[in-house]
Amino acid sequence: MRSELHVGSGPAPTDTHRVAVEERGSFSFAVCSCGWSAPARRSRDKARRDADEHLRCGED
Repeated sequence: MRSELHVGSGPAPTDTHRVAVEERGSFSFAVCSCGWSAPARRSRDKARRDADEHLRCGED
């Protein structure tokens, strides 16, 4: 399963971060189009918070 979070509205320009929360087995983790990825989490909520934090920081 994969769900994406986008910065802003409408089509995303190439310089924005596109973050998705992916699931593999019993683990969830956030990944970004910039190459960033969060550690695997058993909690989907924690994986979503990792993604939200990455979007707020805008850093790798």
